[in-house]
Amino acid sequence: MEIVTIRLREYFSDATTVEKAIISFITQNAKNVTKMSIHKLSLETFTSPSSIIRLCKKMGFDGYKGFIKALVYEIAVKENYKTKEISDISKADNTEEIIHKVTSRNIIALEETSDLLSAEAVDECVKRIEQCDKLAFFGIGASLIVAKDAQLKFTRINKMAYVSEDWHTQLLLAKNMNKNDLAIVISYSGQTEEMIICQKAAIEAGASTISITKYADSPIAKAAELNLYISSNEYAFRSGAMSSRISQLNLIDIIYTTYVNRKFEQTIEILEKTQFRKVRNKDD
Repeated sequence: MEIVTIRLREYFSDATTVEKAIISFITQNAKNVTKMSIHKLSLETFTSPSSIIRLCKKMGFDGYKGFIKALVYEIAVKENYKTKEISDISKADNTEEIIHKVTSRNIIALEETSDLLSAEAVDECVKRIEQCDKLAFFGIGASLIVAKDAQLKFTRINKMAYVSEDWHTQLLLAKNMNKNDLAIVISYSGQTEEMIICQKAAIEAGASTISITKYADSPIAKAAELNLYISSNEYAFRSGAMSSRISQLNLIDIIYTTYVNRKFEQTIEILEKTQFRKVRNKDD
């Protein structure tokens, strides 16, 4: 399922002034737009049909018809599902309201990330993990937590993975990669300077690179050979990168589970061997 509104929303900050006018109108009047011709939409947004077509192509569609078809499908799904409008956190919210809002945002982020992911992209990612000699994860801040989680998962099933909490050590790791290695760069914005530097070093060393970013035109996504996208539904003040972190962790779970499933017999045996069993005291 191609989620048009997610693509538009994530692209908005990088859009031109003309594109922002088109995006704002579409996101605010999505249902009405599905009934408009390209000429009608251009009149409503005070833009040209060619500008609309260019925007459609930037969103990954062949043209306006394909864009409208995907928008119609998205609206149909949403109308048969619960509303996804969750207001931002406010100072007046009590604990019960915060619980509901944060949980709902995380659930929506997971659903939208699922919609953004293609099975083909996940399969290709797993294939590259299977074939690489060295698997390295790169991340900083909240994305480092995700990278460490990925490292632990793959190391447990004897696919040795590497990550470091220190950025300079990450850079050294990137510089020492080669054509048989795989670097997975995790950055919600796709614009984190340290990760751009690490990715560039890995590419120069000959390694393959995969990016995990939000759906947007970013330096990290552009440079990667394969892109995996997440949705976030972050609150306006982005306190602690909440739903974006949940989306990233969920994506790692998907990649890991797909990998395990491909090597089911082998990995089940390893998982059994590497399971830490707690020794219970007789008095417990």
